[in-house]
Amino acid sequence: MELTAGLVWLLVAAALVLFMTPGLAFFYGGMTRAKSALNMMMMSFVAIGTVGIMWVLWGASMATANEDNFFQIFANPFSHFGLHGFTEPADLLKVGYAATFAIITVALISGAVADRAKFSAWVVFTPIWATLVYAPMAFMVWGGGLFSASGWFGQTFAPVIDFAGGTVVHINAGVAGLILVLIIGNRKGFGKDPNHRPHNIPFVMLGAAILWFGWFGFNAGAAATVEQAGLIWINTLAAPAAAMLGWLAVERFRDGHPTSLGAASGVVAGLVAITPACANVSPLGAIALGVVAGVASALAVGLKFKFGYDDSLDVVGVHLVSGVVGTVAIGFLATPTQGTAGLFYGGGTTQLVAQTLAAVCSIVFTAVMTFIIAFPIHKLMGFRVSQEQEVVGVDLSLHAETAYEFGVGGHGGSFQPLHELITGKPGEDAVSAAAMDVTSNGKKNATGKESVGA
Repeated sequence: MELTAGLVWLLVAAALVLFMTPGLAFFYGGMTRAKSALNMMMMSFVAIGTVGIMWVLWGASMATANEDNFFQIFANPFSHFGLHGFTEPADLLKVGYAATFAIITVALISGAVADRAKFSAWVVFTPIWATLVYAPMAFMVWGGGLFSASGWFGQTFAPVIDFAGGTVVHINAGVAGLILVLIIGNRKGFGKDPNHRPHNIPFVMLGAAILWFGWFGFNAGAAATVEQAGLIWINTLAAPAAAMLGWLAVERFRDGHPTSLGAASGVVAGLVAITPACANVSPLGAIALGVVAGVASALAVGLKFKFGYDDSLDVVGVHLVSGVVGTVAIGFLATPTQGTAGLFYGGGTTQLVAQTLAAVCSIVFTAVMTFIIAFPIHKLMGFRVSQEQEVVGVDLSLHAETAYEFGVGGHGGSFQPLHELITGKPGEDAVSAAAMDVTSNGKKNATGKESVGA
């Protein structure tokens, strides 16, 4: 079979979506503290490894349309184990494209537990969560499962419209992040320590730009026609642009000044909201949806301080909130030219009810399953680092490296020699230096130490 233009586009789209995960690493890495930046980026990168392998072995089989399934929730993981039996020419391209969605969904969760999650526990959590939560959601929505036209929910209410992942990706990740926060607990100094502010806004802006770039593949990769691809492209431009302006307007009126962080976050909120609706709303509808999502998420990110849950990088405020906004808005804004009409286009409330119930069911399913997975991991191996490791920084305490070198040999500022931080004991050089720094009357001279600290 020749490589057609459509398959070439799918190949490019898959690469774009995979590139989004390193983009997310920059986005999250810049938003966290300097001493946690590498760990934050590693949590995204390791998801490529764990979820990528899981998807090849059994994940693709679980999410692919198959009559051999478990109550329309997930397909038999052994039907296509190791991609066996995918014989159609484009099958592997479609599997690769789907894998990139699974990877970034898992990576999105990590932002909720920045600065304090144990890396080893995260590595264990990611493939299990992708198996028991992501793959079933993907099957239920896209694989002919519960929420599809042939599924029980779709036949009882209406097939759920979710073109690129409002329920499967964003609501899913947002709820999982919230459950992890409630299990692991808040960071030391949450809501009080000013050092919890983002340490590198240019990284955040770079990450947001990469995400927006990749999102055109994320949304338009499965476009069936030129007309649909064009609509999706324009909507993926218009909604995040409107959301960014909506977020900045909230900051201007609430705080007195718009911020770069707000602009980047607004773009992501708009991208999240348009994801399920990108092929089913008009460009004007996309603008309206973007404004609502930008304003809603800008207001929602402050709720963590009011209710006391430390959603470190606003996974709940952006992905859950804007994911729900985008999913439910389809019931209002879906145009008849693209399928079922929404309420504003004379379609009645049928689709609105279906979209709302689907969002609720997704929230409940993900919350329960994430707790079932994460709580035993937390009890058996600990999902959180010690307070001492958190204070030192998870980069140094978990990975024995730092994103930035402050001074020589790990000295300078608040950094201490690497050996002492990891082991809790002074190294040989430190012991020798201390011995040489003792005066003839047996008292230490602190001058050297003070000069280093300065």
